[in-house]
Amino acid sequence: MGRGDKKTRRGKIGIGTFGRLRPRKKKSAITTTKSTAKAEPKVKPAAKKPAKKKAEEEEE
Repeated sequence: MGRGDKKTRRGKIGIGTFGRLRPRKKKSAITTTKSTAKAEPKVKPAAKKPAKKKAEEEEE
């Protein structure tokens, strides 16, 4: 069971065939096209304030 075995994945890679153990990858039916509309710029979320440490809270 190795490169010459037609029933194994490694054998199918060596021979260059496909089958149940090594199915072909499906081609995507979606084609990409340029759109005329401009994409909206991404807005960064507001920066959060750092949390106070317990030592700072006790002093106040």
